[in-house]
Amino acid sequence: MLQQFWQNIRRTKRDFSQEEGHVLHRVLGARDLTLLGIAAIIGGGIFSSVGKACAAGGPGVIFLFILCAIACGFAALCYAEFSSRIPVAGSAYTYAYASFGELFAWIIGWALLMEYSIGNIYVAFSWSGYFSHLMENLGFHMPAWITTDYASCSAAAKLKTPDLQSHEMLAWNSAPVFMGLRIILDLPALLINFLITWLVYTGVKESRNASNIMVAIKLIVIVLVIGVGFFYVDTANLKPFMPEGFGGVMLGVSAVFFTFIGFDAVSTMAEETKDPQRNLPRGMFYSLLICTVLYVLISLVLTGMMPYEKLGVDDPLATVLQYKGIVWLEYLVSISAVVAMASVLLVFQMGQPRIWMSMSRDGLLPKKFSEVHPTYKTPAFSTIVTGLVVGIPILFTDENFVLDFTSIGTLFAFVLVCGGVLLLPTKEKQKGAFHLPFIKPVYFPIILVAVQLLIYIFSPEFFVNQFNDPIIITYWALMVSLASLSLIKNWNLIPVLGLATCGYLLTGMTPNNWFWFFIWFGIGLMVYFAYGYKKSKLARG
Repeated sequence: MLQQFWQNIRRTKRDFSQEEGHVLHRVLGARDLTLLGIAAIIGGGIFSSVGKACAAGGPGVIFLFILCAIACGFAALCYAEFSSRIPVAGSAYTYAYASFGELFAWIIGWALLMEYSIGNIYVAFSWSGYFSHLMENLGFHMPAWITTDYASCSAAAKLKTPDLQSHEMLAWNSAPVFMGLRIILDLPALLINFLITWLVYTGVKESRNASNIMVAIKLIVIVLVIGVGFFYVDTANLKPFMPEGFGGVMLGVSAVFFTFIGFDAVSTMAEETKDPQRNLPRGMFYSLLICTVLYVLISLVLTGMMPYEKLGVDDPLATVLQYKGIVWLEYLVSISAVVAMASVLLVFQMGQPRIWMSMSRDGLLPKKFSEVHPTYKTPAFSTIVTGLVVGIPILFTDENFVLDFTSIGTLFAFVLVCGGVLLLPTKEKQKGAFHLPFIKPVYFPIILVAVQLLIYIFSPEFFVNQFNDPIIITYWALMVSLASLSLIKNWNLIPVLGLATCGYLLTGMTPNNWFWFFIWFGIGLMVYFAYGYKKSKLARG
C-alpha cells in the first residue's frame, strides 16, 4: 500500500511538471548548484552571525560548527535519497508529502517559509549594515533614521538609561515626525529586497550567472582574511579553548545553524537542474564540505585575533580587522560583504517561490502560486509574493528576533526529512543515480554510549548538568527508544543518525524559540484548515 501511494505521488508530480505553463528551464549543473549552496551557506554566516556564535562559545565553537555540519551531512544524504526519487521542486515539502502525507507536508512548507523568507529579513538587515558602513568609508553619510529598523530604535528609547550615542538613539532623536509617528525605516534593506526580487523574477539563468560571480568574489576575500589573519593570531586568545564549557558552546546553536540552512536551498532547484539524480547530491555535499572547512578556519582566526567576548557584533570580520589595524583589508571586506549578503538573498529568494509552486500544484495554495512566466520561465506570482513577505516585515521587526525565529523551523524540517527516509520502500539501484547506502542499525547504541563517554571525558561538568535538564533527559529517553525501534525494524543507520543529531541541536533552542515556533505553527494550521484541507488534490479525490 505504501509503495503504491509512493508511485501515485511520483506520477502526479511528474504530470504537473509536464503541464503546459508549468515547465521550468533545466540550466543548472553540479558546479552551479555547489556555488548556489556556498552562496547561501557562507554569505550570511561568515559575515554576520558567526560573530555571535564565537562570543557565546569562544574558540571551542568550532565543535558546534562540526556538529552542525555532521547533522546537515546526514540530512543531506536523506535529501539526496529523496531528490533521486522525486527530482521536482519543493525541497523538504515535496519529500514530506510523499512519505507522511498532506498535513505534515503543509507543516514542513510552513516551516520552510520561516527558513527562506523570514531568514532573508535577517540577511537584508545585515546587508544594510555593511552597505551603510561602506558608504560612510567612501564619504557618503546616510541619516541614521533611514539605516535602521523601527523596532530596535523603539526598544532602545524605552530603556531607563538609553545610550544616547548609539545608532538606534541617534535615529530615534533625528527622525522626522509625521502625525505623531517617527519615520524610521531601513531603506537599504528594502531596496536590496526589491532588486533581488526583480532579478529572480527575470530568470534562473540570469540569477545563476550573477550568483556565481558574487560567490567567486567572496571566496577570494574569505581565503584572504584567513591567510592574512593567521599571522595576527595571538595564541593567548585561544586559551581556554572552551571558556564557558560545552554548555556555552551550545548557546550559539541558533546562530551557528542559521549559517548552514542554505544547503537546503539547493534541493529546491530540482526542476531547473540538468540530470538532477546525479547533480543535486553532488551540489549539496560539495557546498557543505567546502563551507564547513571555511567556518572552522575563520572561527579559529577570529577568536585568535581578538578576545572572543568582543565578537558579538553584526560585522565580526570588519570589527576584527579594525581592531588589528588592517585598514586595507577592512575596506575590501566591507565591499565583499555587500556582495556576499546579496548572493544569500538571491539564493533564498529563488528557493521560497519554488516551494510555494509545489504546494500550489497539490492544491494547498491557490493555482496562481504555480503559474510560470511565459517568457522568463520562473514562478512569477510566487516570486512577487516572496518579495512582499520579506519586504513588509522589514518595516516593523528586528534582526535578533528573526535569527531566533529561523533556525528552529529548519531543524524541524530536517528531522521530518530524515524520518521520512525510514518510511520509504526499497528501490533497485539505477546507474548514475544516487542510492543511499545501507548501514546496519546495530552501531547506533554503541555510538550513543561513545558520545556520553566523550562528553564525560572532555566536559565532566556538562555531563553532570545534562541530567538536571528535563529537555536533555527527554532527548536521551527518546534516543533509547529510537535505538530499540531501529534494531527491531532494521532501520538504516544514516537517517537514524540524522534524527539523533538534528534532534540534539533542537535541545539547544531557547524557550523563546519554541514559543514563537508554536505560534507560527498554530497560524499555519489555521491557514491549512481554512483553505488547503478543502481544496487539496486529496480532498478533491
